[in-house]
Amino acid sequence: MAVPARTCGASRPGPAQTACPWPGCGPQSGPGARRPASGPPRPLWLLLSPLLLLPLLAAPGASAYSFPQQHTMQHWARRLEQEVDGVMRIFGGVQQLREIYKDNRNLFEVQENEPQKLVEKVAGDIESLLDRKVQALKRLADAAENFQKAHRWQDNIKEEDIVYYDAKADAELDDPESEDVERGSKASTLRLDFIEDPNFKNKVNYSYTAVQIPTDIYKGSTVILNELNWTEALENVFMENRRQDPTLLWQVFGSATGVTRYYPATPWRAPKKIDLYDVRRRPWYIQGASSPKDMVIIVDVSGSVSGLTLKLMKTSVCEMLDTLSDDDYVNVASFNEKAQPVSCFTHLVQANVRNKKVFKEAVQGMVAKGTTGYKAGFEYAFDQLQNSNITRANCNKMIMMFTDGGEDRVQDVFEKYNWPNRTVRVFTFSVGQHNYDVTPLQWMACANKGYYFEIPSIGAIRINTQEYLDVLGRPMVLAGKEAKQVQWTNVYEDALGLGLVVTGTLPVFNLTQDGPGEKKNQLILGVMGIDVALNDIKRLTPNYTLGANGYVFAIDLNGYVLLHPNLKPQTTNFREPVTLDFLDAELEDENKEEIRRSMIDGNKGHKQIRTLVKSLDERYIDEVTRNYTWVPIRSTNYSLGLVLPPYSTFYLQANLSDQILQVKYFEFLLPSSFESEGHVFIAPREYCKDLNASDNNTEFLKNFIELMEKVTPDSKQCNNFLLHNLILDTGITQQLVERVWRDQDLNTYSLLAVFAATDGGITRVFPNKAAEDWTENPEPFNASFYRRSLDNHGYVFKPPHQDALLRPLELENDTVGILVSTAVELSLGRRTLRPAVVGVKLDLEAWAEKFKVLASNRTHQDQPQQCGPNSHCEMDCEVNNEDLLCVLIDDGGFLVLSNQNHQWDQVGRFFSEVDANLMLALYNNSFYTRKESYDYQAACAPQPPGNLGAAPRGVFVPTVADFLNLAWWTSAAAWSLFQQLLYGLIYHSWFQADPAEAEGSPETRESSCVMKQTQYYFGSVNASYNAIIDCGNCSRLFHAQRLTNTNLLFVVAEKPLCSQCEAGRLLQKETHSDGPEQCELVQRPRYRRGPHICFDYNATEDTSDCGRGASFPPSLGVLVSLQLLLLLGLPPRPQPQVLVHASRRL
Repeated sequence: MAVPARTCGASRPGPAQTACPWPGCGPQSGPGARRPASGPPRPLWLLLSPLLLLPLLAAPGASAYSFPQQHTMQHWARRLEQEVDGVMRIFGGVQQLREIYKDNRNLFEVQENEPQKLVEKVAGDIESLLDRKVQALKRLADAAENFQKAHRWQDNIKEEDIVYYDAKADAELDDPESEDVERGSKASTLRLDFIEDPNFKNKVNYSYTAVQIPTDIYKGSTVILNELNWTEALENVFMENRRQDPTLLWQVFGSATGVTRYYPATPWRAPKKIDLYDVRRRPWYIQGASSPKDMVIIVDVSGSVSGLTLKLMKTSVCEMLDTLSDDDYVNVASFNEKAQPVSCFTHLVQANVRNKKVFKEAVQGMVAKGTTGYKAGFEYAFDQLQNSNITRANCNKMIMMFTDGGEDRVQDVFEKYNWPNRTVRVFTFSVGQHNYDVTPLQWMACANKGYYFEIPSIGAIRINTQEYLDVLGRPMVLAGKEAKQVQWTNVYEDALGLGLVVTGTLPVFNLTQDGPGEKKNQLILGVMGIDVALNDIKRLTPNYTLGANGYVFAIDLNGYVLLHPNLKPQTTNFREPVTLDFLDAELEDENKEEIRRSMIDGNKGHKQIRTLVKSLDERYIDEVTRNYTWVPIRSTNYSLGLVLPPYSTFYLQANLSDQILQVKYFEFLLPSSFESEGHVFIAPREYCKDLNASDNNTEFLKNFIELMEKVTPDSKQCNNFLLHNLILDTGITQQLVERVWRDQDLNTYSLLAVFAATDGGITRVFPNKAAEDWTENPEPFNASFYRRSLDNHGYVFKPPHQDALLRPLELENDTVGILVSTAVELSLGRRTLRPAVVGVKLDLEAWAEKFKVLASNRTHQDQPQQCGPNSHCEMDCEVNNEDLLCVLIDDGGFLVLSNQNHQWDQVGRFFSEVDANLMLALYNNSFYTRKESYDYQAACAPQPPGNLGAAPRGVFVPTVADFLNLAWWTSAAAWSLFQQLLYGLIYHSWFQADPAEAEGSPETRESSCVMKQTQYYFGSVNASYNAIIDCGNCSRLFHAQRLTNTNLLFVVAEKPLCSQCEAGRLLQKETHSDGPEQCELVQRPRYRRGPHICFDYNATEDTSDCGRGASFPPSLGVLVSLQLLLLLGLPPRPQPQVLVHASRRL
């Protein structure tokens, strides 16, 4: 929501308002005219009068009191600062902990993180990991080509001749309506036993491969059976690869016929609805099967396109878009007499997820009218492809035309734009059932190195919108070894449950020849792929030596992250890759743009920058210093980066060689010591291989202690660095208890707890009973207070998290507390590091009372200021709390303390929800700055389906008049509708199946969405500042001042006198969004580079195979018979179409 610059809740003294009554509150000391005022000016005397008389006028309801002067409020601020500092000095134990570390200097060494060496080592390790997969890929691809070349085609092959494990067999046996059950074709399907394998997160069988065949392909067809026959030999190669590299995960061959053979065998994950998985539409297959594409889709929307045909075209275009990846560029236009883009995109744009979504939504708005003008459509498409002033793929160029038919061949257009070189391929699609002559459409495709397809009904859409990849694969096959280059994909979700993976791909070519002297075969057989789990790559990166705020990340040529701590998609769509740009994973700025560009270009580099970072809980923004170092990962398209804060240049490495000391410190981890030494939470890290993980920290500690009774910290099965540091920090924090905490009375200072957390993974909370209310993450590196304390100097206040939609805090038994923490900076020689954070937990109610006293005019703790009728006094936060509002707000704009008892249960809420008028004034006076960003990884609850009636989604529904009209029964629309109905009888969920649901988990899943995030952080104002909230008779005075060495803002304001002044409410909570305007973003695309290889032309390519077909005239007798069968409820169950291209006969 746009906030007006000057509203009733946002006025400040400007140059014309010279009568400011307080020293330093005028324009000179204020934050400057950052947000210019708006609205009609008020007479000067109206502005001056209340300010001039302010010291003399009494506040309403307080006859002897006036609003406190600036020096008074500055005095209160100093008292607050001193109180906080005093408590932290006594109980925080920062100085004492420094001394403890120095006293134990012989028990640890200080190691240095050398960024350049670190990042080069990790990049080398990742390169070695991926290189092992590359070698396995090459063995598989070579073997597949040889097996297929040696295979003899069998025309009479039968299902019972082929024995294989059908991955979907178990699910089909459970479905009594399955076609295969009815046909009794399970004789050729193996039944296997499986064992659970944690590496695959699945049950597997290492002795066999599994086969998955798309639902819309008939398993018993000759083409499929021959494919199963020759690919069976791959089983031994898969096994040999695993013998050589036991870390290999899924090895997959995706065939151009749609067959997927993968190893090891595991049952297919059956979705709740129809299984739409087809390997040829997977991101890794598309990337491996062809070079990048520049595609223009043109759709005939002339009046001759019937309602049903237009719907088929819309669906076809959407399916065509799903065959494109982020390396491709596309635009979509409709045409009749004229051509125009269907969306706001006026040129080719990257085929990323968000741009394709815009196209899909825009396509649904196409309306048929006018006459067919092929010339307009093709001229528009060629102009788009010839535009060299934009970013594009600069490889395969193609035009895809969807039409119901026409007679014009537009030869003059092709002569002008495409001949004689024919650099643009033309693919034509005849959509719907009709009696038009398709010869012109065939000629267009054949004359321009393309292909002609027919889409008579919805059942033919998926197969015919992906077959063009075979044509694009021809130059790759003809290029031979030159094209046999491994490519690594974007991150995507594995269909078999492995999680986020990248896949190395290698195309597999047909090496057969029809006879001696014949031309080389130019068919691509498929794509070989090997998965690498992101978790396996992460294991190669340093975990805990970089500190809580250091991390490693990697990006690809598109700038998408492969590794990043913020890569955490809440939900994934199997049909799309996970594409999070580096500039969206972090808060974008110019420095990061330069770093991203350098990494994409494959350069090395190092840069120290000042930048903004979000807190882990996404409520705060901190301005920090970070060192970025980056290098390319050789033999891949990836680049690796390392981010380190300056204080993480060094880290501690424990050296506990004294076993007696090990045992002594270990005893402080035992629960029996908690009563005297405080409760210990240990970070749930992978200390040893046999350590059982648990989300319950008490149980995890128990498992850890039981294991340590069997092994030593120096055991080979354990991570000695983690174990030694954990035990050392256990002893060091215990000494803090002994020296500082144990002899102090926490109640004297109204403290609920004191605590210390360390890089070694220890969080010690004292006293033990305080652990019952401890809600912070036991892993310090994942605790917001810990990470923010390291990045901020001074004391960081953290109120309890409250959502505006939740009920207020329950202030019972003094259990609600406010954390105050600070980092312990340790200087050892010239080396500085921050190995720990210490703090206290304030009792909310007690400190709220103390806050009132500190912000009052008391001269003695038990003696409030006396003010009689004849004496003049200033208001304070204690005596005048009915007229004066006093609050402490943190740097994120959240309420920490208030002198209003009724606001205590609102502590932790964004202050605009407590006092919108005052928060807006603070924002408009530059005490706060707003930062807006988008979370592209959010998950939203599924939207309820609209009222679509009883008809299948997107299907033309004839009227009663149509049924009564005999002409309609013989029309193309009727014939096409019956085809869809018959298809629906076989695949009854086709029309209702949402792609995400169809390929998702059986349960109802949340869908991915974009959320807009808004955070506030301290602006440029550091000085004490007074202002008036100008609202006529309801105006308010306020004073605001930052508290030194804290993240707090002290605000004193008059309580609102009336509710007539309605201020715009600042929003902080996350809201659903469509994201930034895509139409504007494509005008300034982010820098990227495509793959360095392109195979779009080969002089020896044979273009004679360019599609043939004839329209099928409907028969009135057949139509009437089918309709009678439908009406009688006796639908036949015909065998599914063999949706395999004719040229696939090998």
